Amino acid sequence: MIRAAAVLATAVSASVPAAPAARATSLPATSLPAASAPATAAASGVASPAGPVWWGCGDGLECAKLSVPVDWARPRGPRTEIDLARMPARDPRGSLGPMVVSTGAESTIQGVRARPDAVSELARWFDVVFVESRGIGDRGSAATVRCSVPQPDPRRLQLTPGAAAWRAYARDNAAYDRSCRIAAGPAYAGLTSWQVAHDLDAVRAALGQPRLRYFGNAYGAVYGQAYLELFPRRVERMYLEGVPDHGQPSVGRRLIAHARAAERQLAAFRDWCAGRMGCPLGGDDAVEVLDGLLERAPLPTGPGRAVDAGRPSAGSGRVLDAGQPTADPGRAVDAREIVVAVLAGLVPQRWPELGRALSAAEAGDASALAAMAAPGQPVAPAMVTRSLHCHDFMPAVPGYRRFLAMESRLRAIAPRVGWLTGRYEVGRCLGIAGRPSRPPSVTGGDSVTGGESAARVGARKPPSVLVGIGRLDIDSPASGAARAAGRIPGAAVLRHGDGHGAYLLQGAAKLRAACLRTRVHDFLVNGTPPRARTRCPGELTAVR
Repeated sequence: MIRAAAVLATAVSASVPAAPAARATSLPATSLPAASAPATAAASGVASPAGPVWWGCGDGLECAKLSVPVDWARPRGPRTEIDLARMPARDPRGSLGPMVVSTGAESTIQGVRARPDAVSELARWFDVVFVESRGIGDRGSAATVRCSVPQPDPRRLQLTPGAAAWRAYARDNAAYDRSCRIAAGPAYAGLTSWQVAHDLDAVRAALGQPRLRYFGNAYGAVYGQAYLELFPRRVERMYLEGVPDHGQPSVGRRLIAHARAAERQLAAFRDWCAGRMGCPLGGDDAVEVLDGLLERAPLPTGPGRAVDAGRPSAGSGRVLDAGQPTADPGRAVDAREIVVAVLAGLVPQRWPELGRALSAAEAGDASALAAMAAPGQPVAPAMVTRSLHCHDFMPAVPGYRRFLAMESRLRAIAPRVGWLTGRYEVGRCLGIAGRPSRPPSVTGGDSVTGGESAARVGARKPPSVLVGIGRLDIDSPASGAARAAGRIPGAAVLRHGDGHGAYLLQGAAKLRAACLRTRVHDFLVNGTPPRARTRCPGELTAVR
């Protein structure tokens, strides 16, 4: 669903000053302004925290910490901390108040440090408050859970078929999850979007706001969906983009949606290349080029080299280790590896790179395709993002034999490249236990908080929600996002021609007057939703 790091880079251009010792402690419990105190008491059953204590932490940001219960069902039990950062409004006197943001990246705050233009335009009207999810923190933060075992790259399953590879991957993924459980301690039990939604409500209360203004991208949209389920009457305005279909209980249907989205993305890449001067494929049809390469596979990885039938290819049945395979000259690139490379390149940001790789492979050198298909280098310590995702989305991963039956159906539905996406989606949670799991569905209230059903509240006063749906979103397919939007009472929909994280990427590209961003801002600032059936063009693909 979500390759969060693709939206905001996690490299940080400047060092982050450490928090003053006196301010890094849990926030004291005091009363809030009268407008927000009753709502907070209903949410937590404990005294409300004081407003955050902010300190300058570099890159134009101010930082704070907020103490929250590990389990909101036991508010007086063990506690944990979450990191906050604030980008003050450019005109403090004209600020409309706080806008809470979760970008869905592995670290929202670190991503904003690296690419502030992605969100800085919001500071024209709001004090922009960035919230990290549990176990994830700003650089050097004690709130970050550091898992000692790297998480394996699901491309291993795509590249290497067979039951042995399946079992080896499951063992490695389970080892990663166990290391996260050990590192997190009691806080591990709180790694669900249900808990994070309660954290968002605690942030709202600590900021002194009766209702929440929220921007959620990718996994941040999952938190928004959970918040709508639990606290529908506390929403002022909310924009959700890259929305996963979290209410879809069928793993098979979810895999079919991703497979079909990949095939549509391939067609969009072909159309983009055909209409662009200077596309490396010239006047050739990109899909026909791919078909030709698949028929000729295995392919050599050096110009003018014939494939040595005795050398193993990436899909030869050997189990890849956690490291990245090298595209050495003379190594065969088989059809499976070609498909994995194309899937990696179908993100619109990588279309020019994919065109060059296909052109080089057609000329006799598939080394660029081999590099695109290679699993990423293991990173340790790892972050807890995958464990959180799996607690929410896939508590029951299909067994190997059942998955092969699913994959056979995927081959019939999406025969070129989409069929192989199933291994990536299932691979993220293969071997990870599905407990605790509190998946949001935007279907009813919550017995712990006394939250009222979104459907019942919506019948009287629909939440003010806008959902952005990208035609080229391969991580959160448009079909699923539309179903998710349909379950949110009163939600408006804004379709656009770009892919995952379009609002953030347009900001980073300085496309300030883009149709999508203009309409999102009009909604967040003025409460004006776009007209029904509004469609914005693909403005990111137009400039590549």
